[in-house]
Amino acid sequence: MKVKIICGQLEITPGRPDLNYHKIIQTIDEARSRKADILLLPEMALPGYLIGDLWEQQSFLDDCEYYAQQIALHSKDICVMFGSVAVEAGKLNEDGRVRKYNAAFACHDGKLIGGYQGRSFIIKNSLPNYREFDDCRHFYSLQKLCAEENASVSSALQPLELTLRGETLRIGLMLCEDGWTENYHLNVPQTLAHNGAMLLCNLSCSPYTLGKNKKRNRLFSAQAREAGIPLIYCNNVGIQNNGKNIFTYDGCTSAYNGDGTLGTSAAMYDETLLEFTWDTQSNVIEPSCPPATLPMEPESVYLALRYGISKFLQQCGIKRMTIGLSGGIDSAVTAAMYADILGAENVLLLNLPSRYNSHATRDLAARLAQALGANYAVMPITESYEHTVAQLEGTPITSLHTGEQFCLQLSGLVKENIQARDRGARLIAAASAAFGGAFSCNSNKAEMAVGYATFYGDICGAVAMIGDLWKHQVYALGHYLNDVIFKREVIPEEIFTIRPSAELSETQTVGRGGDPLVYAYHDYLLRAFIENWHKTTPADVLRWYVRGTLAEELGCTQQAIEEACPTPAAFVADLERWWKLFAGFAVAKRIQAPPILSLTKRAFGYDHREAQLSPYFSREYQELKKQLLEE
Repeated sequence: MKVKIICGQLEITPGRPDLNYHKIIQTIDEARSRKADILLLPEMALPGYLIGDLWEQQSFLDDCEYYAQQIALHSKDICVMFGSVAVEAGKLNEDGRVRKYNAAFACHDGKLIGGYQGRSFIIKNSLPNYREFDDCRHFYSLQKLCAEENASVSSALQPLELTLRGETLRIGLMLCEDGWTENYHLNVPQTLAHNGAMLLCNLSCSPYTLGKNKKRNRLFSAQAREAGIPLIYCNNVGIQNNGKNIFTYDGCTSAYNGDGTLGTSAAMYDETLLEFTWDTQSNVIEPSCPPATLPMEPESVYLALRYGISKFLQQCGIKRMTIGLSGGIDSAVTAAMYADILGAENVLLLNLPSRYNSHATRDLAARLAQALGANYAVMPITESYEHTVAQLEGTPITSLHTGEQFCLQLSGLVKENIQARDRGARLIAAASAAFGGAFSCNSNKAEMAVGYATFYGDICGAVAMIGDLWKHQVYALGHYLNDVIFKREVIPEEIFTIRPSAELSETQTVGRGGDPLVYAYHDYLLRAFIENWHKTTPADVLRWYVRGTLAEELGCTQQAIEEACPTPAAFVADLERWWKLFAGFAVAKRIQAPPILSLTKRAFGYDHREAQLSPYFSREYQELKKQLLEE
């Protein structure tokens, strides 16, 4: 028998079951008009997934239940499988709140079909509780339910039976993490196949991460091949957030044959219907289109940023953006991206020089603004900065305890921070309010990692567009914008070659001093602290350094390491400097930083959970350090 299947790769609006319901009904009507037998929709297609503690509002849960029932009633002549929340009245979770499941619903001809022990829904077994996911806070798993009821999970994982044209089909329906089997003791897809499934269907709400699609393809291909039956992966598009992190959902819905080959797939970030036929006799997927091509970096970075920021601005109602333009690569890329997203006429670029800013960077900022055709102004801060310094150093302060008077003495660092705050909190914020819209945080991930930014200065704004990009990725994105998007030199070539500098003092200019980070090495060192699944520590770094394998472990060059740290003593001092900042006061800055659009394996925010602690060096580190410096 030929079974026509459509996967609805829909844009889901988190927290709006009403909007999602209407979209689902329209999709059902469209799929029915195309003579589809089965329509697959994503996990949590009704409520959205990342919605915080909205899960605790009973009226919200009631609406989700109501809309799920209406979807079932609308399933005449078509089988619809979709994800939503299921509530079990009369039962409580361990926190005392009503029992909820992350569930899949299957309906056909107006009725719900399938379910465990008489329930009208399929319960997710593997609840992720890492990175941005916090499922155990809200949902009860099939595994826990079976333990509660003294039942076997393997026996509970039964395919649902669907009768089409007199033939019974056994479909193994699962939800997202159920398919990511590497570290779970129970393999849900293979259990469903062992229990008689003829087809595996994974309804997902899976956010985008650089490189994740390769792993998805490898994983699902292996599952289909091991089970010997086709596997369908249905994912959504759109954005969702948990407050501190904005995640894009790339779709990439796919259908795999029983030999593991990819039969067809949908394009990234495209709200579309992927259509294909399942031949139940030959157990082969017959595609209506070939698999979509997956872009590589830096194209994939550009697509994710442009899609995610566009959706975020629309969600917030932001139509204009103000950006501090320094003449460096971070603000240049940020400005070019916002001009691409909003149109140059809706972007205000402000160059805010002090007496420490070089003519070179001022000229580069002006050339970039001219090339973009954006709104541009130069607002010097020297006068206001000097007024602030004079006021602080010249105003007597009286000790009301002793009656003595004294004046504040400002260090070089304090004076640098005054400039950054004058730019951000005074001028950029005020100009943004007058221009309309919001203003941008231009900090990259390396700066975020070590707190190389100023409270209420350059670390404020509505969103940190490049806050999950390392410096070398920012440079690569800049070249991509010139070469592919604008097809001309919008970002002047000198911005790629000039030495990065905050230009906040005589000793910190593009001509001398510059940024303290040697990005060719420190990008990779800091990345290891954050993005390695088993978090790299100073002891690991020092061990690799002693063995001579550090460049290989970090993915940088030996030359970069030697440039940053020419001697063992310099290496140790450098490592401790950045670790103390990373694990120390930089945490406070990251906590107060704007939301970040997440792209990597670990973005700062809720994706990288941290507490404000004092930096710790392990016993192994202390021993390695002693041995190295005594040699």
